[in-house]
Amino acid sequence: MTTNPLTADGSVELATVLRSGIPESRHLGVAVLVAADGAVLESHGETGAIVFPRSALKPLQALAMLEAGAPLEGDALGLATASHDGTAAHVAVVEGMLAAAGLTEHDLGCPRAWPADPTARAAAEGPRRITMVCSGKHAGFLTASVSSGATTADYLEAGHPVQRRVAAVVEDHAHERVAHWGVDGCLAPTPALSLRGFARAFGSATGSASPVRQAVVAAPWTIEGPGAIDTTIIERTGFFVKTGAEGVIAVSVPDVATVAVKVLDGSRRPAASVALTLLSRAGLLDESLRAEVEALVGSPGVEVAI
Repeated sequence: MTTNPLTADGSVELATVLRSGIPESRHLGVAVLVAADGAVLESHGETGAIVFPRSALKPLQALAMLEAGAPLEGDALGLATASHDGTAAHVAVVEGMLAAAGLTEHDLGCPRAWPADPTARAAAEGPRRITMVCSGKHAGFLTASVSSGATTADYLEAGHPVQRRVAAVVEDHAHERVAHWGVDGCLAPTPALSLRGFARAFGSATGSASPVRQAVVAAPWTIEGPGAIDTTIIERTGFFVKTGAEGVIAVSVPDVATVAVKVLDGSRRPAASVALTLLSRAGLLDESLRAEVEALVGSPGVEVAI
């Protein structure tokens, strides 16, 4: 693994976008498929270069919350793993998480935001912390802080016990050191890893025995929302899926293999199509089901190039 970030020279053309039969746009990036033991099965581009997995890292952050003693289960654990759409159902679960910890929305350290769900947005009186896509994760951090006897006002500091637990969980599952730390859009610490290391970590954290996987697959609406990419792929395939900002997606076939994709220009447009294609090519996803799911979550005109 290098400690250098991904570059255009280290990327390959993952997908093109066709218009009237000719390429109109081209997306560069990297993609990797790893087995359950971490062995690389297929690789495209410099997958040892470091990238920010962003919200695709949330399953590992949720595991760290559990290790810190957070009593999260069911829908609450799903929301701790989520980039949710801010529907009334999502908000109700986050409110319950905070109340159970003796806290309120005012204790959340994430920025205020409008709900992503159009219906919820139309009904909202303004942006709130609890309707921000990462509020479930923040409620999970706070729950872990209270459960472990740690302070809550500074729960987003890199040196906070819960964030140190996250760092240890990430490195343990990735089998590599975090190369760099940054600040996510929700203001939480966010690590940069190689895409290979991230794929290993994601697969390890979402195997069949993982409580995080079990909670989300039992209630896929919790992780994003009806009709959204993560929710739809989980509903249709039973795989575990988490997208992240700036063109990241990871999909794990529990105890078998994991695919991770990073689109260099940050576009979400081709990521799901590339991931589903690699799984289908490896014989892990029936081609007819791949086409069916891609029609629901893919972008028109995208043609996978690898």
